[in-house]
Amino acid sequence: MKRLLKSPLLWTLLSSVVVLVGVTAWLLTDRATSRGDALKTGALAGGAIAALYGLWLNDRRRRTEEDRHEIERSRISDERFAKSIELLGNEADQVRVGAMHSLAGLARTRPEYRQTVLDVLCAYLRRPFEHPSFDRDREWEPADKAAAERERLVRRAAERLIRDILPHAGTTGPTLSLNLSDARLDKLGLLGRRVGWFGADRCEVLTYLDLTDTQLSGKFLLENATIHGGFVLTRASFERKVSLDNLVVETPVDFSVATFAEPPSLEGAEFGAGSKMS
Repeated sequence: MKRLLKSPLLWTLLSSVVVLVGVTAWLLTDRATSRGDALKTGALAGGAIAALYGLWLNDRRRRTEEDRHEIERSRISDERFAKSIELLGNEADQVRVGAMHSLAGLARTRPEYRQTVLDVLCAYLRRPFEHPSFDRDREWEPADKAAAERERLVRRAAERLIRDILPHAGTTGPTLSLNLSDARLDKLGLLGRRVGWFGADRCEVLTYLDLTDTQLSGKFLLENATIHGGFVLTRASFERKVSLDNLVVETPVDFSVATFAEPPSLEGAEFGAGSKMS
C-alpha cells in the first residue's frame, strides 16, 4: 500500500482528476460557458498534467539509458586498456606497436585516459634499451643488431604517439605532463604541442629533441642528460623554471630563438661549438 502511494503514476492520475474537476467547476461558474465546453477544457487541462508526466518519464528513461551506455563504454575502455598493457610485453614488435596505437586511440576517445596513456608510453621508453648507435663499444651479433633495430622502430612509434596525444599549443584544457627521466630517446619532436611538467633527467637522446613551437607551461627539467644530436628550441616558450644543469649537447644550441620566463639554470652544462645564449 505504501509503495502504491509513492507511485508517480498514481499521483499523476490523481492530479489530472483534480485539475479536470477543478477547472470544469471553475468554468461552470461562468454562465456564458456551456457544460460541454467546461468539461472539454477541464479534460485538456487534466490531459496536460498526464502529458507532462509522460515527458518526465521519457526523459528519465533516456538518462537511465545514457548512464547504462556510459557504464558499458567505461567497462569496454577498461578492458581495452588492460589488454593493451598486456600486449606491450609481447615478444613480437608489431604486436607492441599495435598495442601502443590502441592506447593512443583510447586516449583520443576517452580524455580521462590521456595522462595515463602518456605515463605508460613514457614508462615504455624508460625500459632498458641497447642499440649499436648507443652502445658502440659492444660487439654486436647480426641477430642481436636486427632485434635492436626492430625495438628502435617500436620506440619511435611511442615517441610519435606521445606527440600526437599532447594538445596543440595555444589551446585550453587539461595540462598533460611527461616523465622521461632515465629514458633512451631517438627522435622526440613535440612540435607545436602544449606540455605541462617535463622531466627528462639522466636521459640520453640519439638523434634530436625538437621543441619547435612547443608551449611548456610547467617546470622543464633536463639535468645530467646527454643529447648526441640536435636540441632545437625554435619559438619554444618556457613559462616556468628551466634546469639544464650538467646537460651535454654535442651539437650547437641556439637559445636566442626561444622565450624564457626566467634565465635557465646551466650549471655544468656543455654545448657544441657555436652555441648562442639568450
